[in-house]
Formats: sequence, C-alpha cells, structure tokens
Amino acid sequence: MTRRILTGNQAVAAGALRAGVRVVTGYPGTPSTGCIEHLLTLDLPGRYVEWSTNEKVAFEVATGAAWAGHRAMCTMKMSGLNVAYDALISIAYSGTNGGLVLYVADDPGVSAGMAEQDSRGFARMAQLPMLEPASPAEAYRLTQTAFELSESVGSPVFVRLTTAVALSHTVVDADEPISPRDIDPILEKDITRYTKAGSAICLGQHRNLIERFERASGWIHEQRLNRIDLEGDPGGLGIFASGPVRACLPEALLQARGALPGRDCASAVERVSAVRAAAPIPFPLEEAEALLGHCGTILVLEELEPYLERDLRVLAQQGGWTGRIVGKLDGTLARTGEYTARDVVRGLREAFAVAELCGSPVRGGERPEAVRLLNDAEEVSARAETIDDSPIRESDSANSTRDGEDIAPAPRPITVCAGCPHRGTYLAIEAAIEKAGHSKDEVMVTGDIGCTILGMNPPFQLLWNEVSMGSSVSLAQGYVHAGLETPVVATIGDSTFFHGGIPGLINAIHHRVPLTLVILDNGWTAMTGMQINPGTNADFQGEGRQSVDLEQVVRGLGPDTVSVVDPYDLQATTEVVTECVRHPDGVHVVLARRECAIQARRRGIVAGRLTVDPEKCVLCKRCIQATGCPALSIRSRESREHGESPEGDSPGRNVIAVDSALCNGCGLCVSFCPTSALRKEADA
Repeated sequence: MTRRILTGNQAVAAGALRAGVRVVTGYPGTPSTGCIEHLLTLDLPGRYVEWSTNEKVAFEVATGAAWAGHRAMCTMKMSGLNVAYDALISIAYSGTNGGLVLYVADDPGVSAGMAEQDSRGFARMAQLPMLEPASPAEAYRLTQTAFELSESVGSPVFVRLTTAVALSHTVVDADEPISPRDIDPILEKDITRYTKAGSAICLGQHRNLIERFERASGWIHEQRLNRIDLEGDPGGLGIFASGPVRACLPEALLQARGALPGRDCASAVERVSAVRAAAPIPFPLEEAEALLGHCGTILVLEELEPYLERDLRVLAQQGGWTGRIVGKLDGTLARTGEYTARDVVRGLREAFAVAELCGSPVRGGERPEAVRLLNDAEEVSARAETIDDSPIRESDSANSTRDGEDIAPAPRPITVCAGCPHRGTYLAIEAAIEKAGHSKDEVMVTGDIGCTILGMNPPFQLLWNEVSMGSSVSLAQGYVHAGLETPVVATIGDSTFFHGGIPGLINAIHHRVPLTLVILDNGWTAMTGMQINPGTNADFQGEGRQSVDLEQVVRGLGPDTVSVVDPYDLQATTEVVTECVRHPDGVHVVLARRECAIQARRRGIVAGRLTVDPEKCVLCKRCIQATGCPALSIRSRESREHGESPEGDSPGRNVIAVDSALCNGCGLCVSFCPTSALRKEADA
C-alpha cells in the first residue's frame, strides 16, 4: 500500500485499476475530465482507455465490454449523462455480466458552467444504485465497491462525485492495481434479455430491473455502506446527510457549539444522531426507520434536489411519525449551490430551535413500524402475466375451419415484409460468416432499432442485441476491446444511422477498431410508417428539402473500405461481406442499398415475377425455411392450378405457391431451390 496525494478524479481511476477494470471510456467535461487524463498518463498493459466521440458512444462501448464479462467504467460530467441516457435506460433493463460503473461528476454551484442538474434523478429513474463518496479517499474505496455491487446484483452502478470532491486533493492509501481477469469473452444470444423487441420482453426486463434494485438495497445494507449513529435520549435531534456534505459535519458541529443560543449547547451537539449515507440510492430504508424511531427532529442535508428529504417525509407520514423534518422543503436550506459548513450550521440552528434542545427536549412519536416502500404490491397485473414471451407469434386472425374442426393457424415468425431488401442482407451475412469459416454462435452481430432488428427472429436468428438508436456500432467496439478474436459485425438502418450511428462509426475509425458495419439502406424510416429521412430520394423530400447522400457521408468519414451492394443480388452481396469478415483489420462499411419493397410496390415498381413449376417442385421447403418470406406457402397442386379449395393434403399433391399479391419478384428464394422449380422472370 502506498500513500499518495490524489484528487477525487485520480482516486476514482486508482480504484478502478485496483478493481481490475479492463475498459475505460468517457468524454471530457469538467469536473470529471481528470479521471481519464490520469489513466492516459499510465502504462496499463492489458487495459484499454479512450476518449470517445460522445458520452452515449462511451457508455455503449463500455457496455459491450461488460456484456462480454469484463469490468468496464465510463466517465462523464452531469451534462453528458443527458446524452448517454438513451442507451443507459435500455442497458439498465438488460443488466450486465461484468461489473459496469458509470462515474458522473455533478457541479453544485456551477463553477464549470452548464446546468446545475442533479444526476441522482437519472439513477432513480433508471432504478440503478448510486454511491456518493464524500472525499477522494472514500472515492477510491467506493469505486471498488461499485464494481462488486454491479456484479453482485447484475446492474450498472453509478459513482457520483461533485466538483468539491472531484477536484480536491487528499492523502489516499492506495494498493497496487490488479490485472484484468483472464477470461474468454462471454457471447450470450438471448433476445429476451438483450433486445427490446416486444412488450412481453420489455415487461420481463422491467420486472428483473426492479428485483435487482431491491437486491442492491439489501446488499448495501449488509455491507453497512450507510453509517448510522444513534446518540442521546430518544426524541433528540437527528441528521440525515449524503454526498460531500457529510465531510462538513465535524466542522459544522464544532462551530455549532458556540453558535447556538441557549443552555448546554455543547452537550446538545454531542447528542446528535446521524445517518451518513454513502449509498443514497436505493433509499436507505432501514437506517431511515431507525432514525425516525429515535429522533423527534431530523435535519436533512443533501445538495441540490431534496430527493432523500421527500422519501423521508413519505416514510414518516406513512409510519405516523409526529416530529419535524428540517431541510429544503420547509424553506430552511437552498436547492442551489454547494453546501459548506456555514450552510450546515444554518440548518442546525433551525433544527435546534425546532427541537428546543437548548431548553426542554421535544419528543417525537413512537417508533413507526417498518414501512416497505419498494414493491409491496404485485409486480405486474394478471393480464401482463399472460403475454407470451416468444418472438414467434401466431396470427391474430380467427382460426380456420375444415370439416367442422377448428384448425389453429400455423405460427409464423415476426419477420420482414415480402420483398424486403433486408432479407437479402441477412442471408448474405449468414452465408459470409459460414464462408469465412465461422458459425453464427461465435460471431457477434449487433442489431439496432427499426426494421433491421427483425433479423433476430427465425429464420435468420442472426442479431444478438438491440439497445438504442445507433448503439450497434458502439457495442460492437466494446466486444472487440473485450478480446473477442472472431469478427464483429454491426448492422444498422439508414434512418437510424443518420439518427445516432454516425458518432459510433467516427469512434471506430478514430480508434482503429476492426469491425464490419452493414448499413441497410431502404431509403425510408419504414417501421414507423414510411416517413422520410435525410437519405430519402429527393423526389419525395418535398419542397424546401434536400436529400443527403448516405454514401458520400460514409466515405467522407474515412473508413478503410466502403462497398455498395444490391441485397437482391445475394451472391455479390455475400462475396463483399465475406471479404470484410475475412480481413478484420480495419473498419469496413457495406452499404446494402435497395428501396423498401412496400414503397416501391405502391408506385407499381417490382423487381420481377416469380413462377413455380409444379412438376419440378419436390416440396423440400428450403425456399421457405431459408427466407421465411410470407409470400411463399404450401398448397395442393389442384388448388394452385384451378383455384379450387383443397380437399386433401396428400404429400404427393402439395407444392410451393407464390402469392402474387405479396411477391415483388426479388428472386431470393430462387437461390435456394435445388430443382429450379422457382423461376424469376425478367425484371420489371
């Protein structure tokens, strides 16, 4: 152990190194900047540290590493948390494997500019634990604790410093860093955990998040992170303090001995009880109950928003407590600025006056019964419990009837539309992985928001995860930094790329992260109803708008290779993607460009016409199994040729049929027909 003078930022960095962190990412912003700045001055074999393009990208890269099983940390100031939250809330639902710590530095008093926001609100909203060190020495210890807590409950954990702690110096007893764990990256394909594709999936993840939050509360209580000292006779004064204001208490209590009017003030000060909360989120329920049961007046000390004070007031009211709470909500203390010993003395003066501790003590009510605020009710309604979690759903149409018997409709996967160009892209990626000598279970293919995520379902079962707009590109980089030796492929739609994918691609190019990015460009924001996006053809942009050339945007960023392919040309697309995954030594971008089939069909544009030769069809079903196209079905030969309703299903009389009302003639199914029963006529 070495005694060193460290800032709070440096102490967080040292704590992460001692915890065996492997990946650290972040975006600079006072007061948090010094953490990564310190790490970049060190020789850190086996670790990866970067300044990311922005805070969202940084958190997604760290998440990829943590999902792969390694410990990772992301750093930012409070304003950056606004940028990262889109990904943060989704990742909170999915949880983590390796320890994932988000270090955020708030700025009470606004010494560095920007908004004086309180990041505790984000932690509460995301139901993620938050630790609040009161000094650099405590920051060193609690950063290590945060990794342990994260892995214990399976959730990301916040470490929140303020300017006063992040930039102050103190002596810290720090141990030597510990090397990152030597483990193989975890590759877990579980769409019910790592995607948001469906209400049942999201409800299940929310239930899990609530349960993990409750377990975090128990873990924190068992570790005694929130210190409680009950002093003097029942009915006296109590203090509930969190964050850096805890460091002011000794000085403030010393000043209060001579600053308070009345008899025996020194003795009264010595009898003050206190809860010193180093982990204010989840709310320290047991400690708060004990304080309410012992004290008649409670002073709440927390900078910025009165989060703890509100929770304490609810707990007191529900428990029938008859004492007085002094803080922000009664106007005693301000909701702005950082607290000094002078502010604490002001609060003590009001609290002592209320409690009359300098004269005759005021007793509170009896100790309230334990009030459990976290999830006493049922987790979900009975209706929600009946939702099927399977990504394969039966049709909503009524059951058909044959010979008076109800026949359940055949289950179909939720897949892309007939003729969707994404189908060809998925098939090409699958084929490329195989041609490059890998299996789908060992190649991480990240997914993104929109139609593209449907590649997670049968028949492709290709995509592993879905977080938020643009996350696929950054998550892929996290897996690379976690030591994944097989190729990594990210997929994203054109509208999503414009929305949030560009910063991730810039990050990959900037840091030379080897990966393949496949942009599925159908020209529209299709899943939400065919809205235009910057890349939509200029003919449909409307007056006063200009189309942005997606290819030029990508080439301008400077990836190693850029290829434009037609996903209807399965062979050519497969060859291009194969070359990319066979040479994972740079950033390769494949632009799979073909307009959305629905929009093209509305204007009378089709790629061709498909016919079936019933004499050649052997009903091997490879066309259906490989493509999952809803325009393909199985019918009796007689009903196909004469339009009659089938009266029997003799195996020898069944053939593949093409629904001309759905098929736009893309011809992808033809590639899988071994007997050439499927034929594509000339393109329209």
